[in-house]
Amino acid sequence: MFSPAARGRGRMPRRPPRTPPLVRGFDRCADVYERARPDYPRAAVRWIGRTLGIGPGSTVVELGSGTGKFTRAIRPWRAARIAIEPTPGMRAVFRTTLPEVALLDGTAEAIPLPDGIADAIVSAQAFHWFRPRPTLREMHRVLRPGGGVALVWNTREDAGWSGRLTELLRPYRRETERGSGSDTPWVRSFAAPSSGFTRLRYRGFRNVQWGTPARFVERALSVSAIAVLPPPARREVARKVRRLLATDPETAGRARIRLPMLTEVYVSRRR
Repeated sequence: MFSPAARGRGRMPRRPPRTPPLVRGFDRCADVYERARPDYPRAAVRWIGRTLGIGPGSTVVELGSGTGKFTRAIRPWRAARIAIEPTPGMRAVFRTTLPEVALLDGTAEAIPLPDGIADAIVSAQAFHWFRPRPTLREMHRVLRPGGGVALVWNTREDAGWSGRLTELLRPYRRETERGSGSDTPWVRSFAAPSSGFTRLRYRGFRNVQWGTPARFVERALSVSAIAVLPPPARREVARKVRRLLATDPETAGRARIRLPMLTEVYVSRRR
């Protein structure tokens, strides 16, 4: 059984801050998220492990673990995994698929772990939800000196039917949902001299998701800004996505659809 006091000393945050309303929307769609969101390419996972020197004997903390999709992907590292997730719905699904992994209720801004416990911190599809400055302070506290950070996103290629899906969903999206990109607030935070971290290093990996039309409808419904909509509005989004898939030349009449993606990885180290 994992004990936060098993390694590392120092203060632990007293009370975690509230999560943004859009993040709490994931509670409504945790099962759909688990079914519909894509996996991560093995090449990206291997590169992160080699780059950060993660292996047996390492302790990896994952922030915003969700239903555990990335947690499963990093199993080949054979490191001790500690998952942090603030939403009860996501934690419930996580526990059904990864009962052997330590899972804690907490946020990136108030990590419920002692100082210096982690050799690495990872976060997939989540870091853009965090407030950068308090998150970097907490990561610096929880990481050992020289410990590594890896931030990961699966992003759709905005071309063809995928680009048309992006345009269909655009009116519902919020700026806070924006993940990767060189001009995002969290990238600028790492670049600040006072961040306590080295500048981010980037690498992209080709990825692809195959699925039925119904699966891609579910993927659209798993977007946080859509998950928080009233049921009639969510049904309208589903109807629009079905119509797009049924009429677009690239997807019409196909039992299985191919979605090209780019898996974006950013790594850094604690100074």
